[in-house]
Amino acid sequence: MFLKLEGRACLVVGAGTIAAPKIASLLRAGGTVTVVAPRANAPIAAQAESGELRWHERQFVSGDLDGMFLAIAATDLQAVNHAVADEARARGILVNSVDDPPDCDFFYPSVVRRGDLQIAVSTAGKSPALAQRLREEIDAQLAEDTGSWLDQVGETRLKMLAAFPPGEDRKQALHLLARRESCDPQECPVQRNLDRMLAAQNQGGQR
Repeated sequence: MFLKLEGRACLVVGAGTIAAPKIASLLRAGGTVTVVAPRANAPIAAQAESGELRWHERQFVSGDLDGMFLAIAATDLQAVNHAVADEARARGILVNSVDDPPDCDFFYPSVVRRGDLQIAVSTAGKSPALAQRLREEIDAQLAEDTGSWLDQVGETRLKMLAAFPPGEDRKQALHLLARRESCDPQECPVQRNLDRMLAAQNQGGQR
């Protein structure tokens, strides 16, 4: 499941090396991040100073969960993480307790990103190292410009959906469009045919 976090309130308890990648991913997803921790490493403190996130420089209290959409328990103290998870679940708030699968409502996958394309690998917390290795293998096989190619595919797809009724021909064209080996950004028969058909429609409409 991919959650839309843009503008959603996210709590991270902890501000060290365990919490840092979780904070980074929430910010990257557009979440509004609040951090609670007595101390923070230098990069997180700098992010708080710049206004990228809010940092409460103290221990966690249950009121920190007020209004939160999800919570991450990311300290090096299991008792603290468990307390955060318990309180979050009691409030119906999604929670992830780092390196403690039984205390997790969701898991952080290893993700390959190319623009809007995201490929996530999860082992349900059983082996993050395996998930990372598989992510590296997928990343090595995926062209760096796949994201920009996807943007073009998306634009062409919207034109096709608007111009032509549902049917087998449209379905086959959409599947061909998604095959880069036959429809790369420089030479795409689907795009050529679409342009030709749209031009013919326009000419017909002008008569």
